[in-house]
Amino acid sequence: QVQLVESGGGLVQPGGSLRLSCTASGSIVSINVMAWYRQAPGKERQLVAQMFFSGSTNYADSVKGRFTISRDNAGNTIYLQMNSLKPEDTAVYYCNAARLWWGKGTLVTVSS
Repeated sequence: QVQLVESGGGLVQPGGSLRLSCTASGSIVSINVMAWYRQAPGKERQLVAQMFFSGSTNYADSVKGRFTISRDNAGNTIYLQMNSLKPEDTAVYYCNAARLWWGKGTLVTVSS
C-alpha cells in the first residue's frame, strides 16, 4: 500500500505560477514511476507529467515548456512546478504512484 498526499493548489491569476507537492508513504520501494494527472470539470482525467525511477520524464503537449516535474533526493516527494498558467489549466490535480495509487487531489484555479 502507498499513501499519497498532495498540497499546493489554490487560486492564481493567468500568467502566474504554483508548485504542487506530493509525498508518498508506505511501500514506496515498489514505486517505479510517479505522475501528475488532472481532471477538469466535465472532462476525463489526463496525464500531465510523469517521472520514472531512472529520472526520465514525459509531459503532455499542452504543458511542455511551462510545467516541470521533479523529485526530492529521498525520492518520496514529487513536485510539479507550473509556470505561465492559463485558465485552461484549471482542474483538480492528482498524484499517482506506479499507476496504481492515487492521492485525493488538489484544486488549481487559474482566473483573474
